[in-house]
Amino acid sequence: MNEITRRGALGAAAGSVVTAKSWAQPRDNTIRIGVLADFSGPYRDTSGPTSFAAVQQAIEDLGVAQRGINVEVVQGDHLNRPDAALALARRWIDTQGVDMICEVNNSAVALAVANLVREKDKVQLASGAASSALTGPQCSTHTIQWTYDTWVFANVVGGAAVRAGGDSWYFITADYAFGHQLERDTGQFVTRAGGRMLGSAKFPFPGTTDFSSFLIQAQASRAKVVGLAMAAADTQNCVKQAHEFGLTRRGQKLAGMIMFVQDIKSIGLEAAQGMLLSEVFYHDLNDRTRGLAQRILRRTPTNMPGQEHAGTYSCAIHYLKAVAEVGVARAKASGIEVINVMKRMPTDDDAFGPGRVREDGRKIHPAYLFEVKSPAESQREWDYYKLISTVGTEEAFRPLAEGGCPLIRT
Repeated sequence: MNEITRRGALGAAAGSVVTAKSWAQPRDNTIRIGVLADFSGPYRDTSGPTSFAAVQQAIEDLGVAQRGINVEVVQGDHLNRPDAALALARRWIDTQGVDMICEVNNSAVALAVANLVREKDKVQLASGAASSALTGPQCSTHTIQWTYDTWVFANVVGGAAVRAGGDSWYFITADYAFGHQLERDTGQFVTRAGGRMLGSAKFPFPGTTDFSSFLIQAQASRAKVVGLAMAAADTQNCVKQAHEFGLTRRGQKLAGMIMFVQDIKSIGLEAAQGMLLSEVFYHDLNDRTRGLAQRILRRTPTNMPGQEHAGTYSCAIHYLKAVAEVGVARAKASGIEVINVMKRMPTDDDAFGPGRVREDGRKIHPAYLFEVKSPAESQREWDYYKLISTVGTEEAFRPLAEGGCPLIRT
């Protein structure tokens, strides 16, 4: 691989920092990838710089220079605002020749960018967006949802946890659409697997910092599992307070609906131990994931790669394989041609192993139910999870016929 150059510029219209990585070859024969992520906000550690590093690693691992493919990678901060993201993505496509946009760890941003890439015949690989609408009613010919979605987390945490013995549930739920959807979806899997829903407590969102009254209600329910239908800082605060309150010492388990390994690091094993959660990637899962994590970690030594970073690596690998098949000129001329090749070719990489991309734009692979280790069980930094069960590739994600994607002929 040739020497890499970096340059940074402030993108005033979108308030974003743009960094480029390029090879000194003619620009008209270059594939350009834009990593659109949170580089400065609350999701920086689960997204941002480590996702950019994951794309760099994908390029290195695939050896695209040896395949005669020149690649340039730019990064931009979407600021968790669809308007800022759309302005930046449009500028990337119109003036910088970006061919593929990936990461996009915000569902509203991903839905907005989906319309743009379809209009421009480019490619979006939404490795960080969670809304299952991206492969449902709002599926698109030019977008693939790569890593996870709300449906898979509800399926694995709800269904698999019941099968593992957690057959009675009580929810603490953020009182807005996102929280309600998580509770509703997870509840369906709980009851489908033979479990019981014992109730829920709704907390005002945003602005709640004291979860004590909701934890008292959860304790009084005597449910075996307390489901946390919330995310990010709310989940971290609630778990820490549950530990202080002694809820888990009284025999109840906490289940995080959407959690990342970085959340556990923030919470700490003392408070998080025993929690149930789902991820589709864990760095210490097998030899392939361990090798990948260590390669990326060399680039971002303070942040262990998590599932979102793994998804960004995986989608970049598969995209560049498709580019190699159709040729750079055709790939730049037609995003839909690359998408069609990506759907035709099976996937296989160190992040997820074998998988495939379905007609609705849903990339599928196994998912896992984990339990958080106790401090005594953890042997080193980032050694956080025990594997409880695995949900296979064809069972983990929403069935094709149930999504309502208009691309699917019925």
